[in-house]
Amino acid sequence: MRTHTTRRSVLGASIAAAGMGVLAACTSPGADDGGRGGGHGADHGDTGPAAPEGYVSPYGKEVATVEAGRGSGPERKVRVTATATPLELGGGLTVKSWAYGDRLPGQEVRLTAGDTLALTLANNLPQETSLHCHGISMRNDMDGVPGVTQAPIRPGAEFTYRFVVADPGTYWFHPHTGVQLDRGLYAPLIVEDPREPLSYDKEWVLLLDDWVDGVDGSTPDAVLAELRKGMPPGHSGHGSVTQAKATATATASPSPESRPSGPPRLLRGTKSNLLGGEAGDVDYPYYLINGRTPDDPSQFVAKPGDRIRLRIINAGGETAFRVALGGHKLTVTHTDGFPVRPVETDAVLVAMGERYDVMVTAEDGVFPLTALAEGKKASTMAVLRTGGGSLPEPDVRPAELDRKVLKSAAFLEPDESVAFSRRRPDRMMRIKLTGGMERYDWAFDDKPYSPNGLYDVREGERVRMVFINATDMWHPIHLHGHTFALAGINGSGARKDTAAVLPHRKVTIDFDADNPGLWMLHCHNIYHSESGMMTTVAYRE
Repeated sequence: MRTHTTRRSVLGASIAAAGMGVLAACTSPGADDGGRGGGHGADHGDTGPAAPEGYVSPYGKEVATVEAGRGSGPERKVRVTATATPLELGGGLTVKSWAYGDRLPGQEVRLTAGDTLALTLANNLPQETSLHCHGISMRNDMDGVPGVTQAPIRPGAEFTYRFVVADPGTYWFHPHTGVQLDRGLYAPLIVEDPREPLSYDKEWVLLLDDWVDGVDGSTPDAVLAELRKGMPPGHSGHGSVTQAKATATATASPSPESRPSGPPRLLRGTKSNLLGGEAGDVDYPYYLINGRTPDDPSQFVAKPGDRIRLRIINAGGETAFRVALGGHKLTVTHTDGFPVRPVETDAVLVAMGERYDVMVTAEDGVFPLTALAEGKKASTMAVLRTGGGSLPEPDVRPAELDRKVLKSAAFLEPDESVAFSRRRPDRMMRIKLTGGMERYDWAFDDKPYSPNGLYDVREGERVRMVFINATDMWHPIHLHGHTFALAGINGSGARKDTAAVLPHRKVTIDFDADNPGLWMLHCHNIYHSESGMMTTVAYRE
């Protein structure tokens, strides 16, 4: 038995270009040095990006000081290659896409809290790329945002991301360049707690995804181009959202310039009470768990009675998933890497970028782990097998999906070991989420991303942000380099780095400004962020 004893671009090519306004005229690693970078900030000397005047640079002394305070544990070296490759998704379906190595998801990276991660990304793609470790509070110069914390990694070049990983939890990594996230470029990053309080026998890491790349000529770039044309109110969308009718022609993922259109991918009329209205705008032909369709699902083998820790990661581009394991109750223990007071539920709703850890005690038999594409009339499946029996039908809908659903981390309380102290905010920001499908003009405060649009903070402050959603769409908002607490009636709530803001609702978060630099704040719907719903939280000197 596994027994431990404590707890625990920017998304855009658009940013890589526009973001250069954030940088000084100096050369940054990844530009004239062949794309190599990484290591400690001191290694860059005066060649790194400079912040706007009066702000902390990603390579500033303040960043190095905070990193030194995290200690220096054993170094864990990892090499990842971003490459164009065929991917077999199950049921005879093969597509050409981009991935880390030749597998989907990419190879898991696992280390222990306190270790130093030295992850070298080799770019074998035909485009520039980058890598962002989602949810990790790392040093700012290793955040992986082209034009803000580094230069893009050019084709044929590589970059080493080196930083101390202080907090245990369930994380993942993906590009922060254009809409590359909606290809196959993602992998889990698991940080073990050396004093883990949970006792369990097995771990099952689950990455949920919505898939379009390489299917009938479609690419994420073509989807974005179609969305940017806008859509008249009341438009009913195109096509079916059932996976069975989609076919793959194994079309290679091209550069944005070539952009084969493929079939229309706009989707309207998607409704979800859990999401407060419209669920999404992209008609994905497939939904995956661990890179497999429900026709040929991934299977996890255990024994009856095993206690299993499920680490659920939504790596999708535009889809929330409602997740349940047929015949089982789920006990939620963590969200976004941080422990909560355990809560029992039948299903959990996971937004893009969010993670939930849940515990189950395995029954005897064959059970569907179903991820319902919320509001999109489709689902996908993996299988828990503890005994004999045939596979469930691909479209199986466990009764648990329609029972008790944890629809938001707002209903969770933090474990006392990670709860924020009570403190009056030193700074308050009210940020309106604006835009709509008609013009596809998503933004904060009606201002699409600009490198000069900064939200100021100072180190040591307790910062409160109030997100006011003035749109008819829900938005999962993600803050880089920090975790925040969902502000509740009884004080600080669960620790998070990604939180969904429903239409015409507001969400209040608090965070401690303890990690200086330039940090992105954006919607984790990849198409919303690429259309302008992102900004920068910048530390004043």
